[in-house]
Amino acid sequence: MALLPILRFPDPRLKRVAAPVNEISDSVRRLVCDMAETMYEAPGIGLAATQVNVHKRVIVIDTSETKDRLLVLINPVLVDVSGSQVCEEGCLSVPGIYDKVERAERVVARYLDLDGNGQTLDAEGLLAVCIQHEIDHLEGKVFVERLSLLKQTRIKAKLAKQARITA
Repeated sequence: MALLPILRFPDPRLKRVAAPVNEISDSVRRLVCDMAETMYEAPGIGLAATQVNVHKRVIVIDTSETKDRLLVLINPVLVDVSGSQVCEEGCLSVPGIYDKVERAERVVARYLDLDGNGQTLDAEGLLAVCIQHEIDHLEGKVFVERLSLLKQTRIKAKLAKQARITA
């Protein structure tokens, strides 16, 4: 396993739409292991392959307190959404930035597991938010793009300043 570099907003590679996974091969399984290790180390509760510059429809999530319930979603699709909730979100690609985002409160997602079996997951609350957030990444969107243009501009300026300080 290996830690993968996480792309940082506004890197244009974060805008690429991920391609479906056609075969769950050893390379996909290795990617999942590396993504999980990267997510836990960061630390985070979700990571999309797009964030590590692999443009395939793969997501890893673990919202458990004990960090021992890894959920792997390959080719995830939301088949139903309902309700509304506003949660403060952060992102490993936008370090140190948190803001309130409105999302569906409940989602039903279809996906493949690591064995290639079709699964359906009914999620609400934090897990529903996380699934929506990570699917956005697969569609080439970062959560800050759901904010006002003024907030986006401020976030870009703050991140540019952070980059200059650490350079």
